[in-house]
Amino acid sequence: MLKKAVRRYVLAGRGPVRRYLELLHANFMIKPDGKRAKFIQSLAKDARRITDTELDALLDSEWRAGLTGAWLIGFDRRAQFRVRLGDLLLHGNPTYATQGYCFALARLGQPADAALLLSYLTVRDDDPWGIGALLHLDAQLGTHHAAQVGTPSEDGLAVLARIGRICHEADKAT
Repeated sequence: MLKKAVRRYVLAGRGPVRRYLELLHANFMIKPDGKRAKFIQSLAKDARRITDTELDALLDSEWRAGLTGAWLIGFDRRAQFRVRLGDLLLHGNPTYATQGYCFALARLGQPADAALLLSYLTVRDDDPWGIGALLHLDAQLGTHHAAQVGTPSEDGLAVLARIGRICHEADKAT
């Protein structure tokens, strides 16, 4: 099942650029408007289609699959994965997959997600994706959790802006 899920969701795309490479650093956001919209629609469609069992398999795998699984969770707002994402942030190996975990928690958008991000940032306070996601949640929830971590870096502020734009695009696509 893992191989099939990886082929279908992680390696989706044509040519040398596969989906996980577009998700890494949210590279898809620099595509021209039409191509970006098409990518987001495809991601939203697959987020609705993928099963929880397939998502579990992706999260249990290496970073490319975990990154993709987390983005799919975030796009479909599958809150049942909240604790799992938090556990992966706090106890998993810090890899590129953490970008997806942070995005997914920002997209879920609840106080529990902010708490998980804040716990993560007490360990990894230099992660711009964690800081950007927490700043996004602070803005959505009217809270000030990110102040406990310190002044955000320019990278953290750039991720904040990117996450806000992605969440807006995801809202339109779902």
